[in-house]
Amino acid sequence: MASKKMAIIASKGTLDWAYPPFILASTAAALGYEVQIFFTFYGLQLLKKDVGFLKVSPLGNPGMPMKMPFGPKWFRDINWNIPNAVQAVIPGFESFATVLMKKTIKDKGIASIPELRQISLEAEVKMIACQMTVDLFGMDRSEFIDGIDYAGAATFLEFAGQSDICLFT
Repeated sequence: MASKKMAIIASKGTLDWAYPPFILASTAAALGYEVQIFFTFYGLQLLKKDVGFLKVSPLGNPGMPMKMPFGPKWFRDINWNIPNAVQAVIPGFESFATVLMKKTIKDKGIASIPELRQISLEAEVKMIACQMTVDLFGMDRSEFIDGIDYAGAATFLEFAGQSDICLFT
């Protein structure tokens, strides 16, 4: 019996959007799925050797009430729904939100993106950088981690067309 297949397209390059493709891929691989992730456009940022620059962007994200990862419990339990109009005019708000998110991730014991990426590679998740997008953005292969492939959409679509699950993140 052939194993199940999962195809994921990763198109976003922010810290919060980095988690879904790696969590889903590593989990599916652990369950015996054959998994491929196609990284295109800003998703290519997730394949860079250093991903410490990744940020969250709360602006325009109404599903992201911020909680503080410090202070007394009553303070940490407040959902800080900060209006877009306020976020847009406060210098450094995105950096502040990123610091809070990174602290929350660390405090909760959640794996980092490099750790999840390595787990995925060790689980034989095939990671494909979109060659057209690499060329479009003038990127160099030396910017990316080892162990990935470079191919076009047609190559990935052949696998995706045979997949049991196809996801776009």
